[in-house]
Amino acid sequence: MIDQLIIFQKLYDLYLYTHKTVAKFPKNQRFLLSNYLLQTNMEMIKLTIIANSKPDRLKEQNQISVNLDLFRIYVRIAKDVNFLPIKKYQYIMENINEIGRLLTAWQKSTGK
Repeated sequence: MIDQLIIFQKLYDLYLYTHKTVAKFPKNQRFLLSNYLLQTNMEMIKLTIIANSKPDRLKEQNQISVNLDLFRIYVRIAKDVNFLPIKKYQYIMENINEIGRLLTAWQKSTGK
């Protein structure tokens, strides 16, 4: 069951937190960057579900890794343009790093 996969739950929780956070971005600047953040996070969730259902999951795991890197850059941009307070930035980055460690372990268990 996908709900029992820790990386899925972490990505899901990150989406919920990101959704609340981007709602506080300046209205006149919000759309593009918040859209990138939410879409990239949703794509990682989708790829996790797909990968979990396949015996050969390396392609999806690699794509999750790429999307995680993109998400990391978008978060950094949000901080650098002062949309994201430093404490929220640090919290999100800690979550991203934890997801990265979980993803690496999952890739190793797959036989990367």
